[in-house]
Amino acid sequence: MPAATNPETLQPTARPGRSVRTTWTYTLGCMVFILLVLDFALVVLALEPEPLRFDAVAALLLISLVCAVGAQIRYCWFLRAGLSGGLPHIAWTIAMVLPSAVVWILGLFSTTNALMWSLPLWLAACLIACLLPLGQRLSVLAAGLALTLLHPVAYLLLHKQNYAFPEEPGVRMLFSYAAMMPVVLISSLWWWRIVVELDRHRLMAGELAVAQERLRFAADLHDIQGHHLQVIALKSELAERLLTLDVEAARSHIHDSRLIAKKALEETRSLVSGYRGTVLETELENAREVLSAAGAQCELTIDPLPENPDVHKALAMAVREATTNILRHSDATMASITLEASTNSCSLTISNNGVSGEPAVSRTPGNGLAGLRARIAALGGQLKTTLDAEHFELQASVPCKGSAA
Repeated sequence: MPAATNPETLQPTARPGRSVRTTWTYTLGCMVFILLVLDFALVVLALEPEPLRFDAVAALLLISLVCAVGAQIRYCWFLRAGLSGGLPHIAWTIAMVLPSAVVWILGLFSTTNALMWSLPLWLAACLIACLLPLGQRLSVLAAGLALTLLHPVAYLLLHKQNYAFPEEPGVRMLFSYAAMMPVVLISSLWWWRIVVELDRHRLMAGELAVAQERLRFAADLHDIQGHHLQVIALKSELAERLLTLDVEAARSHIHDSRLIAKKALEETRSLVSGYRGTVLETELENAREVLSAAGAQCELTIDPLPENPDVHKALAMAVREATTNILRHSDATMASITLEASTNSCSLTISNNGVSGEPAVSRTPGNGLAGLRARIAALGGQLKTTLDAEHFELQASVPCKGSAA
């Protein structure tokens, strides 16, 4: 049988989102709940026809059933490995199968609803089958079904009499639900695998967007620097050759090289400035799209944007830095961006929930926030950050003379 698969290998390379963990919690809870309902109904219906007799068989039967239920519920945690994820350590599988097998055997000596006691072994087979490849899965399910049907045959050989299938509607419903357990478990794990795969693709899409932006910037930088550096190299080589032949011509080439180098430096600065200083409207829309793609509901409340270019750029940098921190340091499901502008000042407030513990920005001030705080302070404004439980808020206030109100 295949070895157990580490559940983390099924997760995306980065930390899974809150929605993925919530989906697994819901899936596991549903499977455990169904097992508890079936086992509880098994005990109630099996003991319903007559009062419980405190003999050795009845006591061992109930103890074995409780152990089987506990082992099955604990075994559900291994289902996070997913379909065909591989069995855990053999000891866990034995610990689950052994009590169910004891219940199956002791059930042969029960005088009431003996067929009930074959169900725990069937449920154990359903759990094991989920972790096996398709071929082995079908074999285990077939073996579990065969053992369930073998129980009345063994009872007949032991007692020389048949026990009829119970006529009570509740018992029939119990067997119907038990028969559907493979479908319930396999479909739940199939849905869990889809959610994990979608989350992995979401993270890959974000990484791809970053990589594409880096390639774009690298291409622009190459276009600017490549041509100028080639010309500088050529003119420097010509000047070197002309130093002993024509000093004036060599001086002219050196002068041209200096001008070209200065032009290349100015264009590089312009490129970096354009890369870092995108317009505020673009940053706001990008923030909403990125946060929404990450699974957070983002609400924008925007007053007329400031006209002062310095304020415009500072607020755009604040939006970008806050969005980056939300993606890195939280599992936000709700976020809000509010820009309030008056005649004399502008206030940008960005908040989010889902902060897992104390964020990195609170433990050690990062370069991003430090640079942003200095930029805003240079404009006469201030930057404040607030952490309250799982809620984080960044507020930037700057005077904006000449801004539109």
